[in-house]
Amino acid sequence: MGLGLRRALLDSLNTAPAGAFDFLELAPENWIGIGGAHGAALRALAERYPLSCHGLSLSLGGPAPLDLGFLREVRQFLDRFDVPLYSEHLSYCGDDGHLYDLLPLPFTEEAVRHVAARIRQAQDVLGRRLAVENVSYYAAPRQDMDELAFTNAVLAEADCDLLLDVNNLYVNSVNHGFEPQAFLAGLPPERVVAMHVAGHYDQSDSLKIDTHGAPVKPVVWDLLARAYQLFGVQPTLLERDFNFPPFAELLGELDSIRQLQVGARQAQGRRAHG
Repeated sequence: MGLGLRRALLDSLNTAPAGAFDFLELAPENWIGIGGAHGAALRALAERYPLSCHGLSLSLGGPAPLDLGFLREVRQFLDRFDVPLYSEHLSYCGDDGHLYDLLPLPFTEEAVRHVAARIRQAQDVLGRRLAVENVSYYAAPRQDMDELAFTNAVLAEADCDLLLDVNNLYVNSVNHGFEPQAFLAGLPPERVVAMHVAGHYDQSDSLKIDTHGAPVKPVVWDLLARAYQLFGVQPTLLERDFNFPPFAELLGELDSIRQLQVGARQAQGRRAHG
């Protein structure tokens, strides 16, 4: 299980007890070319923990050409720090410039072909597989298919992997009225290579807002446990981007992930020895 490498957490991450977490995740665009004290802190943490990278600005579904110069910088960063996983959002975030938000794609065959071609191009430049993340969304521009069918079509057409965000899945299931367990059961297990969990805001019984600024809800823990049953124990990130609690509380949530992983491995062992 891992934590996001946020600058507000640098001191706590540096002094965390051994074994408190397994890896750190960062957005490469926030750290490429950073020197000084923050650059030194990154290098020191990278010597102690494996890094995972989760991008924010590639705009895989956008209309503008991919930023190949940025992709080459990302590849150098991944190579430098021996990063095993680079993921991005199955969305877009701008055209001629960044909108600083993750916008939903239309669930259409045309969008499948468009985003899959861009994922393949990105993988060629990166020299490695890319994992795409299912995103939370609140209005769909067009839906000729449901989110599960769209996601599976992109994964197959692009031949890429999936970073399963369990909180996003739950938020979307409430906001758009589908069964989250059925969504999980419909995903191809061989594509799921990592997971995210986070907190959300209950605007109402029928509207949930993905915030990354609150503790993980019990229903999301339950979905994570089910995801481990279906896909095995995958590297799992606890996302927290603001409203940080005392670090001990974050470690407590990490321990919840650890307990679910231990339970899933034990259940897998019992099934194997049937």
